[in-house]
Amino acid sequence: MTTVEPRVAITSGLATLGIELGSTRIKAVLVGPDHEPLASGSHDWENQFVDRVWTYSLDAVWTGLQASVAALLAETQARYGVRLTNLRAIGVSAMMHGYLAFDAQGELLVPFRTWRNTSTGPAAAELTELFGYNIPLRWSVAHLRQATLDAEPHLPDVRFLTTLAGYVHWQLTGRKVLGIGDASGMFPIDATTRTWDAQMLAAYPGGDIEPLLPEILRAGQAAGRLTEAGAALLDPTGALQPGIPLCPPEGDAGTGMVATNAVAPRTGNVSVGTSIFAMVVLEKPLSQVHHELDLVTTPAGDLVAMVHCNNGASELGAWADVFGQFAAALGRPTSADEVFGVLLREALAGDADGGGLLAYNYLSGEPITGLTEGRPLIVRTPDSRLTLANFMRAQVYGAFGTLSLGMRVLRGEGVELDSMYAHGGVFRTEGVAQRLLAAAVGAPVTVGQTAGEGGAWGIAVLAAYLAAASETDLSTYLSDRVFGDAATQTVDPDAGDARGFQTFLERYSAGLAIERAAVEAV
Repeated sequence: MTTVEPRVAITSGLATLGIELGSTRIKAVLVGPDHEPLASGSHDWENQFVDRVWTYSLDAVWTGLQASVAALLAETQARYGVRLTNLRAIGVSAMMHGYLAFDAQGELLVPFRTWRNTSTGPAAAELTELFGYNIPLRWSVAHLRQATLDAEPHLPDVRFLTTLAGYVHWQLTGRKVLGIGDASGMFPIDATTRTWDAQMLAAYPGGDIEPLLPEILRAGQAAGRLTEAGAALLDPTGALQPGIPLCPPEGDAGTGMVATNAVAPRTGNVSVGTSIFAMVVLEKPLSQVHHELDLVTTPAGDLVAMVHCNNGASELGAWADVFGQFAAALGRPTSADEVFGVLLREALAGDADGGGLLAYNYLSGEPITGLTEGRPLIVRTPDSRLTLANFMRAQVYGAFGTLSLGMRVLRGEGVELDSMYAHGGVFRTEGVAQRLLAAAVGAPVTVGQTAGEGGAWGIAVLAAYLAAASETDLSTYLSDRVFGDAATQTVDPDAGDARGFQTFLERYSAGLAIERAAVEAV
């Protein structure tokens, strides 16, 4: 890797900017030529449940983006004493799936329907049977078909469908394109041609929808340049100049694979945020359709099995907030990161099976376990061992429970893993979530220094890859130039933890009846 002094890299326009719109935070990361983070900025936001639809407003998208970029520009100025005006490249990533439908004038026809919505059951079932290919509830085509089944009045006006990353990229560059990884969560991809599956397009019952879909691009392909209007959207102060190239916009699954160097066959990664998902790059297609497994692709277009759970670390965060409030009530206010770290470390002192406690992190529906809505729960028997340590271990186990059920299906297909990488803010507390995740997935788990940077760093790396794509493939670029001397830590499954988690998982599976009853009753 090339080492350039940060100030020189910034003033010479050699840095890349990665922006990711996650479920609870929009983050911007400035990355140097050696792929090391130089500065960052972020903005917290939250989805809204409006008219029984999980959504974000487009105004909130731009408010959050501008706040994140402004914070990054301010940190760059404060840390290096220079104003950031030019960049080598920019990349935009966001949570995958969902439904963003626009008319001929580019106006949004209905509020953004995010991946979290589970109202598309009839459409997903119909398309899965028709295609012989698993179409999850959250995929864009399931939302489109459900809108047809429901005879929604906006349908005749639809002229363009895209994802959140595709929308932001379109506004910044004027180009209606999408990275292949993100595209694979809209409609099935042909693994040979690496574009929309022509047979399934022809079989779609609602007419020809290909003109509504964005153009598919693979990692390293030119995806347009920042326009004057786009520059003003990102940075109303006018510091960022137009003309900067952008890489193809990608989904958070693809950037997670990049951020963990998991784009080669027999590698996998787990991303933990508001949702939690595992991505495993396949050596060959699966033998049959499984509703627990999605087939998507890497940013280069290689086939990936995805275990996507709608519910991740949000309930952990909610409990951390409660304990933070308790500390403040005692007159000892403590930072959120410190509270979270203390609670996670306490989980290691718990009984291996969580002391008989049972926790569900279901804030929303969970398709893998057949739930259309969620009710966060903590359940215990009278003889369970209620301690803080057991409470926290049960909460962490609960966050990984649905994921483990999906990974069991993948193992049943004979899929083997050489390595599993993990990223997300929960891994900033060293050695806790990583160790318990290893027990949950039954494989060694590796975490790198960039685990907390996540997808914003990953899309910045994809932006940097634009300049090298003509020389090397993405997997080699990551292994040789990005992760060649990266510091990582690998944890093997602890035998006691593994046995304890399996006991917990048996209790978790049986207790799903409690969760279903709670949905009906509350």
